[in-house]
Amino acid sequence: MRRVAVGDDPHAPLRILCLGAHSDDIEIGAGGTILRLLEERPGSTVRWVVFSADDQREAEARASAAAFLSDAASTDVAVHRFAENHFPDAWAAIKREVAQLGQEAPPDLVLTHRRDDLHQDHRILGELAWNTFRDHLLLEYEIPKYEGDLGHPNLFVPLSATTATRKVELLMAHFGTQRHRGWFRPQTFDGLMALRAVECNAPEGAAEAFHARKLTM
Repeated sequence: MRRVAVGDDPHAPLRILCLGAHSDDIEIGAGGTILRLLEERPGSTVRWVVFSADDQREAEARASAAAFLSDAASTDVAVHRFAENHFPDAWAAIKREVAQLGQEAPPDLVLTHRRDDLHQDHRILGELAWNTFRDHLLLEYEIPKYEGDLGHPNLFVPLSATTATRKVELLMAHFGTQRHRGWFRPQTFDGLMALRAVECNAPEGAAEAFHARKLTM
C-alpha cells in the first residue's frame, strides 16, 4: 500500500474545499478525513458549501459544520437553496456557483461527490467539480444508499477509533431530520468504515475511501 501526502509539506496547513449536494453529504462521505486533517494540520482553513437545504436542513448543516470544523483556523460555510432531487433542472445555475468557487484562492484539496454516483444531485455536482478543478487534488467521496453504487475506491484514509466514533456521534447528534430513514444509523456508517479498513489494512479498524481519478508522480 503506497502512501500519498497532501501538499509538498506533510505538516503545513491546508486550504480545503468541501462540496456537498445535501446537508449531511460532506460529513457522511468525508467527515472522518476532515477531522483527521484538521487535527494533524493545525492552521488549516475550510470552505464548506452545501447546495440544497430548506430552513431546517440549513440549520442542521451549519451546526454540524461548526462541530466538524472546530479545529480549523478559519471557516467559510455557504448553504444554497437548489431544489433537492432536481439538480439537472438547475444545471446552469449550479455550474455558475461552482465556477465562482474556482475563481477563489486555489484549494490544496477538494472533497466532493463521485461522478459515477447514481443520485442525480450527487452526480451533477461531481461532474461540475471535475470540470472546474482540473489541476487540483480532487477526491470523490462515497455515500451509502439504497442503490448500492459504492464502486471500487482507490484512495483510503485510515482513521483512529476515536475519530471514527466522533464522526458517527456528530452525524447522529446534528441530523435529527434524517433519523427516520432506515439507512441513517450508526451501523451504516461504522460498517462502511470497517469495510474500507479491511481493504487498506487500517490499524484501528476504521477508514474512509475516495476515488482519485488523476495523480501525478
